[in-house]
Amino acid sequence: MTYLTGFHAIEERIKSGRACGPLLVAKAGPRARELVTLAVNCKIRVDRVGTFDLDRLAPDNRGIALGIEDIAESGARVSLEEFLLGLEKGKGSRDALVVILDEITDPHNYGAILRSCDQFGVDLVISGKHRNAKHAEVISKTSAGAVSWVPQAEAANLVRTAGALKEAGFWIYGADMEGEPVFKKDLRGRTALVFGAEGRGLSRLLRERCDGMVGIPSKGRIDSLNVSVAAGVLLYEVTRQRKTGGPGG
Repeated sequence: MTYLTGFHAIEERIKSGRACGPLLVAKAGPRARELVTLAVNCKIRVDRVGTFDLDRLAPDNRGIALGIEDIAESGARVSLEEFLLGLEKGKGSRDALVVILDEITDPHNYGAILRSCDQFGVDLVISGKHRNAKHAEVISKTSAGAVSWVPQAEAANLVRTAGALKEAGFWIYGADMEGEPVFKKDLRGRTALVFGAEGRGLSRLLRERCDGMVGIPSKGRIDSLNVSVAAGVLLYEVTRQRKTGGPGG
């Protein structure tokens, strides 16, 4: 068993209905007491433990920690097949938005991207089964609990995944600092944005699957934005276009 710490991460995990427990409490401050009440109302076992015991099980705690059974199931998991089937049956929007993460191995970046995905209504986040961030506790903390809400899928082959999305009517755009200014690209309709690892960028085969590259015009002196910051900016632009009726020109 692993443990989630951080008030937001614990709260959102419990609210999602997928919490396991027990909720371990060493210091019952005001925020911890709120979480205890929430856990009790959701029928999650609450155990009082000593500070030493909690520090041993969850070193980076704030007097409280929530046990989860499987680190691989820390997020809101769904398969790509289920997602696409839902679209076929009319359960998804014609403006469905997907994010593909190509070897984002830093859990802080991964969590920050999930937080933006939650804020901007991303319908699915897809990552590879290998070479992607795995640290559930860091991801949950950095995402402020968004990991418990944003649907996520793992794919053995992201190139084939991109192909499946294109067959389902998605346009695939890769994030690249040299790409076409994002405000000139029409991002309405079924859209998937692909983000690659910092430094390396998108893998060659996945890049070749993209319908185009989009970038963020900047005036900075350093190379580019952090990938999680870039994700937030690009997702905001998608939202802006869908509310205002198209690209800004």
